Amino acid sequence: MDPNNPQGTGSGDVPTPIIKRRSWSDYLIWLLPALVAVIGLSLLIHGWLSRGPSIDITFQTADGLDTNKTQVKYKNVVIGTASNIRLSPDRDHVVVTVDLNDDAAKFATKGSRFWVVRPRIGAGGVSGVGTLFSGSFIAADVGNTQIQQTHFKGLETPPSVLHGVPGKQFVLHADDLGSLDIGSPIYYRRIQVGHVASYELDPDGRHVSLRVFIDSPNDKYVTGDTRFWNASGFDVALGSDGLKVQTQSLTSILAGGIAFGQPMRRVQPPAADENASFQLFGDQATAMAPPDGEPMYVHFDFPHPLRGLKTGADVEFLGIHVGKVVNLGLNYDAGKHTFPQLVGAVIYPQRLGKAYEQLQQAVGKHGAEPAMSEIFSRMIEHGLRAQAKSGNLLTGQLYITIDFVPHATPVAFDKNRQPLDIPTAPGGLDHLQDEVGEIVAKVNKMPFQQIGEHLNDSLAGLSTMLKNVNADTLPQLNKTLASAQQTMGTANNAFASDSPLQQGLGGSLHQLQRAAESLRSLTDYLGRYPQALLRGRPADPAYKATPAARSSETPRSQP
Repeated sequence: MDPNNPQGTGSGDVPTPIIKRRSWSDYLIWLLPALVAVIGLSLLIHGWLSRGPSIDITFQTADGLDTNKTQVKYKNVVIGTASNIRLSPDRDHVVVTVDLNDDAAKFATKGSRFWVVRPRIGAGGVSGVGTLFSGSFIAADVGNTQIQQTHFKGLETPPSVLHGVPGKQFVLHADDLGSLDIGSPIYYRRIQVGHVASYELDPDGRHVSLRVFIDSPNDKYVTGDTRFWNASGFDVALGSDGLKVQTQSLTSILAGGIAFGQPMRRVQPPAADENASFQLFGDQATAMAPPDGEPMYVHFDFPHPLRGLKTGADVEFLGIHVGKVVNLGLNYDAGKHTFPQLVGAVIYPQRLGKAYEQLQQAVGKHGAEPAMSEIFSRMIEHGLRAQAKSGNLLTGQLYITIDFVPHATPVAFDKNRQPLDIPTAPGGLDHLQDEVGEIVAKVNKMPFQQIGEHLNDSLAGLSTMLKNVNADTLPQLNKTLASAQQTMGTANNAFASDSPLQQGLGGSLHQLQRAAESLRSLTDYLGRYPQALLRGRPADPAYKATPAARSSETPRSQP
Protein backbone atom coordinates (compact mmCIF):
# COMPACT_ATOMS: atom_id res chain seq x y z
CA MET A 1 0.00 0.00 0.00
CA ASP A 2 1.23 3.32 -0.94
CA PRO A 3 1.85 5.43 2.09
CA ASN A 4 0.81 8.46 0.11
CA ASN A 5 -2.50 6.85 -0.63
CA PRO A 6 -3.86 5.59 2.69
CA GLN A 7 -7.38 4.89 1.32
CA GLY A 8 -5.83 2.48 -1.14
CA THR A 9 -7.34 4.26 -4.06
CA GLY A 10 -5.60 4.33 -7.27
CA SER A 11 -6.33 6.07 -10.35
CA GLY A 12 -8.46 3.25 -11.58
CA ASP A 13 -9.59 1.57 -8.32
CA VAL A 14 -12.86 2.14 -6.21
CA PRO A 15 -12.24 3.34 -2.61
CA THR A 16 -12.92 0.88 0.12
CA PRO A 17 -15.52 2.21 2.69
CA ILE A 18 -14.69 2.29 6.34
CA ILE A 19 -17.62 1.16 8.59
CA LYS A 20 -17.87 2.52 12.17
CA ARG A 21 -20.40 1.28 14.82
CA ARG A 22 -22.40 3.86 16.79
CA SER A 23 -22.38 3.64 20.52
CA TRP A 24 -25.59 3.15 22.56
CA SER A 25 -25.34 6.73 23.82
CA ASP A 26 -26.31 8.01 20.38
CA TYR A 27 -29.81 6.51 20.80
CA LEU A 28 -30.57 8.35 24.05
CA ILE A 29 -31.68 11.44 22.15
CA TRP A 30 -34.80 9.58 20.91
CA LEU A 31 -35.80 8.56 24.39
CA LEU A 32 -37.11 12.01 25.34
CA PRO A 33 -39.69 12.33 22.47
CA ALA A 34 -40.78 8.78 23.09
CA LEU A 35 -41.28 9.54 26.78
CA VAL A 36 -43.28 12.66 25.95
CA ALA A 37 -45.41 10.67 23.52
CA VAL A 38 -46.08 8.01 26.14
CA ILE A 39 -47.01 10.61 28.75
CA GLY A 40 -49.29 12.41 26.30
CA LEU A 41 -50.92 9.17 25.28
CA SER A 42 -51.46 8.22 28.91
CA LEU A 43 -52.99 11.60 29.65
CA LEU A 44 -55.21 11.26 26.62
CA ILE A 45 -56.30 7.81 27.68
CA HIS A 46 -56.84 9.01 31.26
CA GLY A 47 -58.85 12.00 30.08
CA TRP A 48 -60.95 9.83 27.80
CA LEU A 49 -61.51 7.28 30.53
CA SER A 50 -62.33 9.94 33.18
CA ARG A 51 -64.57 11.96 30.89
CA GLY A 52 -68.25 11.83 31.72
CA PRO A 53 -71.21 12.16 29.40
CA SER A 54 -71.87 15.31 27.36
CA ILE A 55 -75.25 17.01 27.65
CA ASP A 56 -76.94 19.89 25.85
CA ILE A 57 -78.76 22.59 27.83
CA THR A 58 -80.91 25.25 26.18
CA PHE A 59 -81.23 28.78 27.59
CA GLN A 60 -82.94 31.93 26.38
CA THR A 61 -79.63 33.80 26.31
CA ALA A 62 -75.93 33.14 26.81
CA ASP A 63 -75.45 36.19 29.00
CA GLY A 64 -72.51 35.56 31.36
CA LEU A 65 -71.52 32.22 29.75
CA ASP A 66 -68.10 31.58 28.15
CA THR A 67 -66.78 28.53 26.30
CA ASN A 68 -64.30 26.43 28.33
CA LYS A 69 -64.63 28.90 31.23
CA THR A 70 -68.16 28.61 32.55
CA GLN A 71 -68.33 25.83 35.13
CA VAL A 72 -71.20 23.62 36.19
CA LYS A 73 -71.52 23.32 39.97
CA TYR A 74 -73.55 21.27 42.39
CA LYS A 75 -73.46 22.47 45.99
CA ASN A 76 -70.60 24.74 44.92
CA VAL A 77 -68.52 21.73 43.67
CA VAL A 78 -67.42 21.74 40.02
CA ILE A 79 -68.94 18.80 38.12
CA GLY A 80 -68.41 19.93 34.53
CA THR A 81 -67.47 22.68 32.07
CA ALA A 82 -69.25 24.34 29.18
CA SER A 83 -67.33 23.15 26.10
CA ASN A 84 -69.42 24.75 23.39
CA ILE A 85 -72.04 27.52 23.09
CA ARG A 86 -74.05 27.91 19.88
CA LEU A 87 -77.36 29.17 18.57
CA SER A 88 -80.19 26.77 17.97
CA PRO A 89 -81.21 26.15 14.35
CA ASP A 90 -84.36 28.26 14.79
CA ARG A 91 -82.33 31.03 16.52
CA ASP A 92 -84.85 31.22 19.37
CA HIS A 93 -82.43 30.11 22.08
CA VAL A 94 -78.85 29.06 22.73
CA VAL A 95 -77.52 25.54 23.21
CA VAL A 96 -74.76 25.00 25.75
CA THR A 97 -72.81 21.75 25.52
CA VAL A 98 -71.51 20.66 28.91
CA ASP A 99 -68.88 17.99 29.48
CA LEU A 100 -69.64 16.41 32.82
CA ASN A 101 -67.06 14.73 35.00
CA ASP A 102 -67.06 10.98 35.28
CA ASP A 103 -68.33 11.13 38.85
CA ALA A 104 -71.21 13.41 37.76
CA ALA A 105 -72.79 10.96 35.33
CA LYS A 106 -75.95 10.82 37.50
CA PHE A 107 -76.77 14.38 36.45
CA ALA A 108 -77.43 13.14 32.91
CA THR A 109 -80.74 11.63 34.03
CA LYS A 110 -84.36 12.64 33.65
CA GLY A 111 -85.49 15.17 36.23
CA SER A 112 -82.18 17.00 36.55
CA ARG A 113 -82.44 20.78 36.42
CA PHE A 114 -79.93 23.42 35.35
CA TRP A 115 -80.01 27.21 35.68
CA VAL A 116 -77.57 30.12 35.44
CA VAL A 117 -76.63 31.71 38.75
CA ARG A 118 -76.62 35.50 38.49
CA PRO A 119 -77.16 38.29 41.03
CA ARG A 120 -80.90 38.37 41.78
CA ILE A 121 -83.18 40.32 44.10
CA GLY A 122 -86.44 38.62 45.02
CA ALA A 123 -88.96 38.13 47.81
CA GLY A 124 -86.62 35.66 49.47
CA GLY A 125 -83.75 38.15 49.57
CA VAL A 126 -80.60 38.79 47.52
CA SER A 127 -78.81 35.82 45.92
CA GLY A 128 -75.85 35.27 43.61
CA VAL A 129 -73.83 38.18 44.95
CA GLY A 130 -70.59 36.15 44.71
CA THR A 131 -70.91 35.96 40.92
CA LEU A 132 -70.11 39.67 40.75
CA PHE A 133 -66.46 38.72 41.33
CA SER A 134 -66.19 35.10 40.12
CA GLY A 135 -68.56 35.31 37.16
CA SER A 136 -71.77 33.44 36.40
CA PHE A 137 -71.92 29.65 36.51
CA ILE A 138 -74.45 26.93 35.81
CA ALA A 139 -75.98 25.33 38.88
CA ALA A 140 -77.39 21.82 38.81
CA ASP A 141 -79.94 19.78 40.72
CA VAL A 142 -79.84 16.00 40.31
CA GLY A 143 -83.00 14.13 39.34
CA ASN A 144 -84.67 11.30 41.22
CA THR A 145 -84.75 8.79 38.35
CA GLN A 146 -82.21 6.56 36.59
CA ILE A 147 -83.48 7.25 33.07
CA GLN A 148 -80.66 8.59 30.89
CA GLN A 149 -81.17 11.97 29.22
CA THR A 150 -78.80 14.26 27.34
CA HIS A 151 -81.02 17.20 26.33
CA PHE A 152 -82.33 19.57 28.99
CA LYS A 153 -84.21 22.85 29.05
CA GLY A 154 -82.52 25.25 31.41
CA LEU A 155 -84.49 27.22 33.98
CA GLU A 156 -84.51 31.00 33.73
CA THR A 157 -85.02 31.36 37.50
CA PRO A 158 -83.59 29.19 40.26
CA PRO A 159 -85.96 26.50 41.57
CA SER A 160 -87.35 27.28 44.98
CA VAL A 161 -87.26 23.63 46.10
CA LEU A 162 -84.34 21.31 45.46
CA HIS A 163 -84.58 17.54 45.25
CA GLY A 164 -83.88 15.79 48.51
CA VAL A 165 -84.93 18.65 50.81
CA PRO A 166 -87.18 17.20 53.55
CA GLY A 167 -90.71 18.56 53.51
CA LYS A 168 -93.96 18.46 51.54
CA GLN A 169 -95.47 20.43 48.70
CA PHE A 170 -99.12 21.52 48.63
CA VAL A 171 -101.33 23.26 46.09
CA LEU A 172 -103.35 26.38 46.96
CA HIS A 173 -106.16 27.76 44.80
CA ALA A 174 -106.91 31.51 44.86
CA ASP A 175 -108.94 34.01 42.86
CA ASP A 176 -105.83 36.10 42.15
CA LEU A 177 -102.14 36.21 43.04
CA GLY A 178 -102.29 39.46 45.01
CA SER A 179 -98.89 40.58 46.29
CA LEU A 180 -97.49 37.04 46.50
CA ASP A 181 -94.40 35.97 44.58
CA ILE A 182 -91.99 33.06 44.37
CA GLY A 183 -90.18 32.90 47.70
CA SER A 184 -92.94 34.63 49.70
CA PRO A 185 -92.84 33.25 53.26
CA ILE A 186 -95.44 30.96 54.82
CA TYR A 187 -96.13 31.33 58.55
CA TYR A 188 -97.54 29.07 61.21
CA ARG A 189 -98.16 30.82 64.53
CA ARG A 190 -96.03 33.72 63.22
CA ILE A 191 -93.03 31.40 62.58
CA GLN A 192 -91.82 30.96 59.02
CA VAL A 193 -92.16 27.29 58.08
CA GLY A 194 -92.11 27.39 54.28
CA HIS A 195 -92.34 29.49 51.15
CA VAL A 196 -94.14 29.81 47.83
CA ALA A 197 -92.44 27.55 45.28
CA SER A 198 -94.30 28.49 42.07
CA TYR A 199 -97.60 29.72 40.68
CA GLU A 200 -99.54 29.49 37.44
CA LEU A 201 -102.93 30.25 35.96
CA ASP A 202 -105.51 27.49 35.85
CA PRO A 203 -106.41 26.14 32.40
CA ASP A 204 -109.71 28.05 32.45
CA GLY A 205 -107.93 31.30 33.34
CA ARG A 206 -110.32 32.08 36.21
CA HIS A 207 -108.14 31.14 39.17
CA VAL A 208 -104.50 30.90 40.20
CA SER A 209 -102.80 27.78 41.54
CA LEU A 210 -99.85 28.22 43.90
CA ARG A 211 -97.46 25.45 44.83
CA VAL A 212 -96.06 25.91 48.33
CA PHE A 213 -93.38 24.00 50.21
CA ILE A 214 -93.51 23.37 53.97
CA ASP A 215 -90.23 22.35 55.59
CA SER A 216 -89.96 19.22 57.70
CA PRO A 217 -90.91 18.64 60.51
CA ASN A 218 -93.40 21.50 60.32
CA ASP A 219 -95.23 19.85 57.43
CA LYS A 220 -97.00 17.60 59.95
CA TYR A 221 -99.07 20.60 61.08
CA VAL A 222 -100.80 20.73 57.69
CA THR A 223 -103.87 18.53 58.10
CA GLY A 224 -107.03 17.90 56.15
CA ASP A 225 -108.90 20.78 57.82
CA THR A 226 -106.05 23.32 57.65
CA ARG A 227 -107.07 26.78 56.46
CA PHE A 228 -104.69 28.98 54.46
CA TRP A 229 -105.14 32.74 54.12
CA ASN A 230 -103.28 35.66 52.57
CA ALA A 231 -101.25 37.40 55.28
CA SER A 232 -99.82 40.16 53.08
CA GLY A 233 -99.81 43.69 54.47
CA PHE A 234 -101.64 44.25 57.75
CA ASP A 235 -105.23 43.94 58.95
CA VAL A 236 -106.97 46.88 60.62
CA ALA A 237 -110.07 46.25 62.74
CA LEU A 238 -112.09 48.84 64.66
CA GLY A 239 -114.25 47.26 67.34
CA SER A 240 -115.71 47.93 70.75
CA ASP A 241 -112.29 47.42 72.34
CA GLY A 242 -110.54 49.93 70.10
CA LEU A 243 -108.36 49.84 67.00
CA LYS A 244 -106.41 46.64 66.28
CA VAL A 245 -103.62 46.29 63.72
CA GLN A 246 -102.31 42.79 63.00
CA THR A 247 -99.48 41.60 60.76
CA GLN A 248 -97.34 38.48 60.51
CA SER A 249 -93.98 40.23 60.05
CA LEU A 250 -92.29 43.12 58.32
CA THR A 251 -91.35 40.79 55.45
CA SER A 252 -95.00 39.93 54.80
CA ILE A 253 -95.80 43.66 54.56
CA LEU A 254 -93.10 44.23 51.94
CA ALA A 255 -93.07 40.95 49.99
CA GLY A 256 -96.40 39.33 50.89
CA GLY A 257 -96.96 36.09 52.75
CA ILE A 258 -99.31 33.25 53.62
CA ALA A 259 -100.37 31.94 57.02
CA PHE A 260 -102.26 28.80 57.98
CA GLY A 261 -103.95 27.34 61.01
CA GLN A 262 -106.64 24.90 62.10
CA PRO A 263 -110.00 25.37 63.81
CA MET A 264 -110.17 24.25 67.40
CA ARG A 265 -110.49 20.46 67.51
CA ARG A 266 -110.40 18.07 70.41
CA VAL A 267 -108.67 15.41 68.30
CA GLN A 268 -105.77 16.36 66.04
CA PRO A 269 -106.46 15.00 62.52
CA PRO A 270 -103.69 13.20 60.62
CA ALA A 271 -101.21 15.08 58.45
CA ALA A 272 -102.24 15.83 54.88
CA ASP A 273 -100.71 13.97 51.97
CA GLU A 274 -98.22 15.64 49.68
CA ASN A 275 -99.72 17.66 46.80
CA ALA A 276 -103.01 18.00 48.67
CA SER A 277 -105.15 20.94 47.50
CA PHE A 278 -106.46 23.76 49.70
CA GLN A 279 -108.27 27.03 49.14
CA LEU A 280 -106.44 30.29 49.82
CA PHE A 281 -108.75 32.74 51.62
CA GLY A 282 -108.40 36.50 51.61
CA ASP A 283 -108.12 36.97 55.39
CA GLN A 284 -108.02 35.00 58.63
CA ALA A 285 -111.63 35.73 59.63
CA THR A 286 -112.96 34.30 56.38
CA ALA A 287 -110.63 31.32 56.56
CA MET A 288 -111.64 30.38 60.12
CA ALA A 289 -115.36 30.85 59.49
CA PRO A 290 -117.55 27.71 59.40
CA PRO A 291 -117.90 26.06 55.99
CA ASP A 292 -120.25 27.88 53.65
CA GLY A 293 -121.78 24.73 52.26
CA GLU A 294 -123.60 24.52 48.95
CA PRO A 295 -124.21 27.95 47.33
CA MET A 296 -127.66 28.99 46.11
CA TYR A 297 -128.39 31.49 43.33
CA VAL A 298 -131.41 33.83 43.77
CA HIS A 299 -132.94 36.86 42.02
CA PHE A 300 -134.27 40.14 43.38
CA ASP A 301 -136.52 42.26 41.15
CA PHE A 302 -136.56 45.89 42.33
CA PRO A 303 -139.09 48.26 40.71
CA HIS A 304 -136.60 51.13 40.41
CA PRO A 305 -132.86 51.40 39.63
CA LEU A 306 -130.39 51.14 42.51
CA ARG A 307 -127.58 53.59 41.85
CA GLY A 308 -125.34 52.71 44.80
CA LEU A 309 -125.59 48.92 44.46
CA LYS A 310 -122.50 47.26 42.99
CA THR A 311 -121.25 43.76 42.30
CA GLY A 312 -119.82 42.28 45.47
CA ALA A 313 -122.24 44.08 47.80
CA ASP A 314 -123.26 42.15 50.91
CA VAL A 315 -126.50 40.21 51.23
CA GLU A 316 -127.72 39.89 54.83
CA PHE A 317 -130.47 37.84 56.44
CA LEU A 318 -131.63 39.30 59.75
CA GLY A 319 -128.23 40.97 60.15
CA ILE A 320 -126.19 37.84 59.26
CA HIS A 321 -123.96 37.96 56.19
CA VAL A 322 -125.20 35.13 53.97
CA GLY A 323 -123.95 36.04 50.49
CA LYS A 324 -123.03 38.71 47.98
CA VAL A 325 -124.32 40.32 44.80
CA VAL A 326 -122.82 38.75 41.68
CA ASN A 327 -124.84 40.24 38.84
CA LEU A 328 -126.68 43.47 38.04
CA GLY A 329 -128.98 44.05 35.09
CA LEU A 330 -132.25 45.49 33.86
CA ASN A 331 -135.56 43.77 33.21
CA TYR A 332 -138.43 45.02 31.06
CA ASP A 333 -142.04 45.05 32.23
CA ALA A 334 -144.18 45.19 29.09
CA GLY A 335 -147.37 45.83 31.06
CA LYS A 336 -146.08 48.88 32.94
CA HIS A 337 -143.45 49.89 30.36
CA THR A 338 -140.82 50.11 33.09
CA PHE A 339 -137.29 48.78 33.53
CA PRO A 340 -136.96 47.13 36.95
CA GLN A 341 -133.52 46.47 38.41
CA LEU A 342 -132.65 42.76 38.26
CA VAL A 343 -130.15 41.72 40.94
CA GLY A 344 -128.53 38.29 41.05
CA ALA A 345 -126.95 37.06 44.27
CA VAL A 346 -125.30 33.96 45.67
CA ILE A 347 -126.33 33.02 49.20
CA TYR A 348 -125.11 30.28 51.52
CA PRO A 349 -127.99 28.98 53.67
CA GLN A 350 -125.62 26.93 55.81
CA ARG A 351 -124.26 30.18 57.27
CA LEU A 352 -127.45 30.35 59.33
CA GLY A 353 -126.00 27.54 61.43
CA LYS A 354 -128.41 25.65 63.64
CA ALA A 355 -131.38 27.65 62.35
CA TYR A 356 -130.86 26.16 58.89
CA GLU A 357 -130.98 22.63 60.28
CA GLN A 358 -134.13 23.43 62.25
CA LEU A 359 -135.79 24.89 59.16
CA GLN A 360 -134.98 21.76 57.17
CA GLN A 361 -136.42 19.57 59.90
CA ALA A 362 -139.54 21.72 60.03
CA VAL A 363 -140.09 21.40 56.30
CA GLY A 364 -139.39 17.66 56.41
CA LYS A 365 -137.22 17.57 53.32
CA HIS A 366 -133.51 17.17 52.80
CA GLY A 367 -131.57 18.54 49.90
CA ALA A 368 -130.27 21.79 48.55
CA GLU A 369 -132.61 23.90 46.46
CA PRO A 370 -135.92 21.94 46.75
CA ALA A 371 -135.85 22.23 50.53
CA MET A 372 -134.85 25.90 50.37
CA SER A 373 -137.68 26.68 47.93
CA GLU A 374 -140.19 25.31 50.42
CA ILE A 375 -138.50 27.17 53.27
CA PHE A 376 -138.59 30.44 51.32
CA SER A 377 -142.22 29.85 50.37
CA ARG A 378 -143.27 29.62 54.00
CA MET A 379 -141.21 32.60 55.09
CA ILE A 380 -142.51 34.74 52.20
CA GLU A 381 -146.04 34.00 53.39
CA HIS A 382 -145.04 35.54 56.73
CA GLY A 383 -143.67 38.72 55.15
CA LEU A 384 -140.12 37.87 54.08
CA ARG A 385 -138.93 40.53 51.63
CA ALA A 386 -135.68 41.82 50.18
CA GLN A 387 -134.81 45.49 50.61
CA ALA A 388 -132.00 47.74 49.44
CA LYS A 389 -130.56 49.77 52.30
CA SER A 390 -127.81 52.33 52.58
CA GLY A 391 -124.56 50.98 53.97
CA ASN A 392 -122.64 54.27 53.93
CA LEU A 393 -124.24 57.70 53.75
CA LEU A 394 -120.98 59.31 52.61
CA THR A 395 -120.31 57.02 49.64
CA GLY A 396 -123.92 56.10 48.92
CA GLN A 397 -123.18 52.36 48.78
CA LEU A 398 -126.12 50.00 49.14
CA TYR A 399 -126.51 46.42 50.32
CA ILE A 400 -129.33 43.87 50.21
CA THR A 401 -131.07 42.80 53.39
CA ILE A 402 -133.62 39.98 53.63
CA ASP A 403 -135.98 40.63 56.51
CA PHE A 404 -139.60 40.25 57.62
CA VAL A 405 -141.67 43.33 56.76
CA PRO A 406 -144.72 44.00 58.95
CA HIS A 407 -148.02 44.09 57.06
CA ALA A 408 -146.33 43.15 53.80
CA THR A 409 -148.54 42.94 50.73
CA PRO A 410 -149.15 39.28 49.75
CA VAL A 411 -147.37 38.25 46.55
CA ALA A 412 -147.31 35.16 44.37
CA PHE A 413 -144.22 32.96 44.71
CA ASP A 414 -143.24 30.22 42.28
CA LYS A 415 -141.42 27.46 44.18
CA ASN A 416 -140.46 25.64 40.99
CA ARG A 417 -138.73 28.57 39.35
CA GLN A 418 -134.96 28.38 39.15
CA PRO A 419 -133.34 30.51 40.33
CA LEU A 420 -135.77 31.55 43.02
CA ASP A 421 -137.24 35.05 42.66
CA ILE A 422 -137.40 36.65 46.11
CA PRO A 423 -140.02 39.44 46.32
CA THR A 424 -138.87 42.91 47.28
CA ALA A 425 -140.23 45.79 49.34
CA PRO A 426 -139.36 49.49 49.56
CA GLY A 427 -136.35 50.03 51.77
CA GLY A 428 -135.48 52.76 54.21
CA LEU A 429 -134.00 54.85 51.42
CA ASP A 430 -137.27 54.68 49.51
CA HIS A 431 -139.25 55.80 52.57
CA LEU A 432 -136.79 58.63 53.04
CA GLN A 433 -137.28 59.74 49.46
CA ASP A 434 -141.06 59.58 49.86
CA GLU A 435 -140.92 61.61 53.06
CA VAL A 436 -138.66 64.17 51.40
CA GLY A 437 -141.13 64.35 48.51
CA GLU A 438 -144.03 64.93 50.90
CA ILE A 439 -142.09 67.67 52.68
CA VAL A 440 -141.29 69.33 49.36
CA ALA A 441 -144.96 69.12 48.34
CA LYS A 442 -146.05 70.75 51.60
CA VAL A 443 -143.45 73.45 51.18
CA ASN A 444 -144.73 74.13 47.67
CA LYS A 445 -148.26 74.57 49.04
CA MET A 446 -147.18 77.28 51.48
CA PRO A 447 -148.40 80.85 50.40
CA PHE A 448 -145.00 82.45 50.29
CA GLN A 449 -146.37 85.47 48.32
CA GLN A 450 -149.03 86.29 50.90
CA ILE A 451 -146.55 85.75 53.71
CA GLY A 452 -144.21 88.17 52.00
CA GLU A 453 -146.95 90.78 51.61
CA HIS A 454 -147.94 90.50 55.27
CA LEU A 455 -144.31 90.73 56.25
CA ASN A 456 -143.90 93.90 54.19
CA ASP A 457 -147.00 95.44 55.83
CA SER A 458 -145.69 94.54 59.28
CA LEU A 459 -142.31 96.06 58.51
CA ALA A 460 -144.01 99.26 57.24
CA GLY A 461 -146.07 99.56 60.45
CA LEU A 462 -142.97 98.96 62.54
CA SER A 463 -141.15 101.72 60.65
CA THR A 464 -144.04 104.17 61.31
CA MET A 465 -144.06 103.30 64.99
CA LEU A 466 -140.33 103.90 65.26
CA LYS A 467 -140.74 107.31 63.64
CA ASN A 468 -143.43 108.26 66.19
CA VAL A 469 -141.21 107.11 68.99
CA ASN A 470 -138.36 109.25 67.71
CA ALA A 471 -140.62 112.31 67.34
CA ASP A 472 -142.77 112.23 70.52
CA THR A 473 -141.61 109.70 73.03
CA LEU A 474 -137.87 110.31 72.98
CA PRO A 475 -138.05 114.03 74.00
CA GLN A 476 -140.33 113.19 76.95
CA LEU A 477 -138.05 110.36 77.89
CA ASN A 478 -135.06 112.72 77.85
CA LYS A 479 -136.84 115.13 80.21
CA THR A 480 -137.78 112.32 82.57
CA LEU A 481 -134.20 111.11 82.63
CA ALA A 482 -132.97 114.65 83.39
CA SER A 483 -135.40 114.96 86.34
CA ALA A 484 -134.37 111.59 87.66
CA GLN A 485 -130.74 112.60 87.38
CA GLN A 486 -131.43 115.81 89.36
CA THR A 487 -133.26 113.86 92.07
CA MET A 488 -130.38 111.44 92.39
CA GLY A 489 -127.97 114.38 92.75
CA THR A 490 -130.03 115.88 95.57
CA ALA A 491 -130.14 112.54 97.34
CA ASN A 492 -126.38 112.19 97.04
CA ASN A 493 -125.87 115.64 98.58
CA ALA A 494 -128.25 114.85 101.45
CA PHE A 495 -126.45 111.65 102.34
CA ALA A 496 -122.93 113.01 102.05
CA SER A 497 -120.62 112.55 105.06
CA ASP A 498 -120.36 116.30 105.79
CA SER A 499 -124.04 117.11 105.28
CA PRO A 500 -126.15 118.42 108.26
CA LEU A 501 -128.52 115.51 107.85
CA GLN A 502 -125.70 113.04 108.18
CA GLN A 503 -124.28 114.84 111.28
CA GLY A 504 -127.69 115.12 113.03
CA LEU A 505 -128.34 111.50 112.32
CA GLY A 506 -125.01 110.63 113.96
CA GLY A 507 -125.89 112.56 117.17
CA SER A 508 -129.31 110.96 117.38
CA LEU A 509 -127.77 107.54 117.07
CA HIS A 510 -125.31 108.37 119.92
CA GLN A 511 -128.12 109.46 122.25
CA LEU A 512 -130.10 106.39 121.36
CA GLN A 513 -127.09 104.26 122.27
CA ARG A 514 -126.79 105.92 125.71
CA ALA A 515 -130.49 105.41 126.36
CA ALA A 516 -130.12 101.77 125.51
CA GLU A 517 -127.23 101.43 127.98
CA SER A 518 -129.28 103.07 130.76
CA LEU A 519 -132.19 100.79 130.05
CA ARG A 520 -129.88 97.77 130.17
CA SER A 521 -128.53 98.91 133.61
CA LEU A 522 -132.10 99.33 134.92
CA THR A 523 -133.12 95.88 133.77
CA ASP A 524 -130.02 94.38 135.36
CA TYR A 525 -130.81 96.08 138.71
CA LEU A 526 -134.43 94.96 138.67
CA GLY A 527 -133.21 91.49 137.93
CA ARG A 528 -131.20 91.55 141.14
CA TYR A 529 -133.72 93.51 143.24
CA PRO A 530 -137.25 92.96 141.92
CA GLN A 531 -138.78 94.45 145.16
CA ALA A 532 -137.41 97.83 144.21
CA LEU A 533 -140.52 98.33 142.05
CA LEU A 534 -142.60 98.45 145.33
CA ARG A 535 -140.19 99.74 147.94
CA GLY A 536 -137.89 101.82 145.96
CA ARG A 537 -134.14 101.73 146.01
CA PRO A 538 -132.71 101.27 149.54
CA ALA A 539 -130.06 103.58 150.97
CA ASP A 540 -126.44 102.64 150.62
CA PRO A 541 -124.95 101.07 153.83
CA ALA A 542 -122.36 103.02 155.94
CA TYR A 543 -118.72 102.36 155.35
CA LYS A 544 -116.99 100.28 158.03
CA ALA A 545 -113.25 100.08 158.22
CA THR A 546 -111.63 96.79 159.18
CA PRO A 547 -108.75 96.58 161.76
CA ALA A 548 -106.36 95.57 159.11
CA ALA A 549 -107.42 98.55 157.12
CA ARG A 550 -106.95 100.94 160.10
CA SER A 551 -103.50 99.59 160.97
CA SER A 552 -102.49 99.93 157.39
CA GLU A 553 -103.78 103.52 157.38
CA THR A 554 -101.87 104.55 160.66
CA PRO A 555 -98.73 106.52 159.77
CA ARG A 556 -95.41 105.32 160.94
CA SER A 557 -93.84 107.23 163.95
CA GLN A 558 -90.81 109.27 163.29
CA PRO A 559 -87.70 108.17 165.10
